[in-house]
Formats: sequence, C-alpha cells, structure tokens
Amino acid sequence: MSAQLTLGPVQYNWAPEDWRDFYFKVADETPVETVFIGEVICSKRAPLYDNQLPDVVERLHDAGKHVIFSTLSEVTTDIDRRLVKRIAQSEGFPIEANDVSALQQMAAGPHHIGPLMNCYNEEALEVYAANGAKSICLNPEMPRVGIAALAEAAERHGVELEVQVYGRMSLALSARCYHARAHNRTKDSCLFVCDEDPDGMRLDTLEGDQFLTVNGIQTQSHSVLNLIDCLDDLQSIGINRFRISPQSIGTFTAIQAFDDVLNDRISPSEALKKMRDDSVDAPFSNGFYHQRPGYEWHDKVPAE
Repeated sequence: MSAQLTLGPVQYNWAPEDWRDFYFKVADETPVETVFIGEVICSKRAPLYDNQLPDVVERLHDAGKHVIFSTLSEVTTDIDRRLVKRIAQSEGFPIEANDVSALQQMAAGPHHIGPLMNCYNEEALEVYAANGAKSICLNPEMPRVGIAALAEAAERHGVELEVQVYGRMSLALSARCYHARAHNRTKDSCLFVCDEDPDGMRLDTLEGDQFLTVNGIQTQSHSVLNLIDCLDDLQSIGINRFRISPQSIGTFTAIQAFDDVLNDRISPSEALKKMRDDSVDAPFSNGFYHQRPGYEWHDKVPAE
C-alpha cells in the first residue's frame, strides 16, 4: 500500500469563517487524501460550525477528498450524548469514534477509531477489529516498539493503522474545562473564552518554564510532535497512514513537507528547516517514539 497523508479534525475553537476557509484551502491546495472533520473537544462549540459544514463537506468532496466525521472525545452530559448519537447514527458518511459511547450508538458496520480512544495492546486492537473498525489512529505516546507490535496484529485482523506525525499531542481529557477555570468562569458560562487561543493556552511551571497547552477540557503538549525523520522507519514496520493534526500556523507547510519527503522530493532535514520557519512558537519533539520523555527531540531512529 502506498503512503497517504490524512488530516485530523481541528481541535481548537476557531472563528467559523476561519474554520471554513481552512478546509477550503485543504480542498483546493493540499495532497491530503483523507480529511477528518467534526467537533471532538466541546459539544458547545459544534453549533458554531453548522452553517459552514455543508459547504465544507461539498468543497472537500468536489476536490476528491475522503471525508470522515469525528465524534466527541469526552461524553459527560445529555448535550454531549445527543451530539454523539446524532453523528454516530447518521447515514451516508463514515465515522471516527473518539469515545466508547459512539461505538454503542453505531449500528454494526465499518468505522474508524480515533487517537482520543485508547489502543495500547493487541487485545484491544482485536476487540476493535471484531467490532468493525477499518482503521485505528494510535495514541501519540506510543513508542516505536509498541507501534511495530500493533502493526503485526493489525495485519492479521485486516485493520489499517494510522500514526500522528505532526501537531500538538493530546495527553489528557477532563470533565472540567481548564480554559474556563483559568478565566474564573464555569464550564456552563464560559462565554467561549477558548476562542482567544487558536492554538491553545500555554501553561507554564511555577519556575516559568513552558510546559503544557490547555484547550478547553483537553491537556496537550507544549511541544509539537514531528516524526518527519521517522517516516521511512514507520513504513518499514507497516505504517502507511500518517496524520497531521491542524494548528493555526504552519499546517500547510507541514502537509507539503511531509508529502515532499514521502515522494523523495526533499530530505527530512530540508523539510525540518522549512517547518521550523513556519510553525507555532514551540519546539518540535519526538521523544515518545524513541521511548523517551515526549517533549524531547532525538535524531537517531531507535533500534529494533
């Protein structure tokens, strides 16, 4: 199977017009084959994009993109449950589940498992495959040795594995909204304060070191995952689907850089330089892949 780039859903609260224009540009200007869309963090944000959604889907389809709808990742309220049910039981488009509740709502049939669900071992993969999963996007903290083991199991069960190769990493989810709390607001009366931070709100340590990123109920890494120099190694262990997670800055440069490396037009080092010149204000990291702290950067591909 040839390598393909996928684009994960926007996880931040962008202005509806910016959200629409981002996907229009994805449709018109990128080599991405599969595009995941949908609100995965906060059900209160979902209605903000209702007016833009039909035009976005039509534009992506007209450009030949495969569109998959992603569900919420943390389901705690009736509003959350209704949104997941509406997406999961809709007909006519494929679904990516990011919470077990979506699996309960879907009729038996092919679907996808997103990186906000857990798949850390062969037994979990077998359960997902038996339930109808066509592909599974692994959690970004998976090391190479774990990815290789799951790739072997995926081949046995006829499941495609996908690995996030670019973008901030999701580390934790909570019923509480950290963004609202940081502004002395409750989750129900947040006034969508998260829209002030199009790439999340930086969280520093008491010593002033840049540490994490807050995105509503989600805790993300401060560093930006970048596995551009691991693509050959990933392909050697059976991974051919590579996901880019959107940021407000640098996403299109990253898409082109990964496509150029996958097609041998430029080297990983040349691609890194291009991406460092057009990225959010945060370092790149690949530590998890190398079984090291996730925020670290390592040049050497890990041994078998």
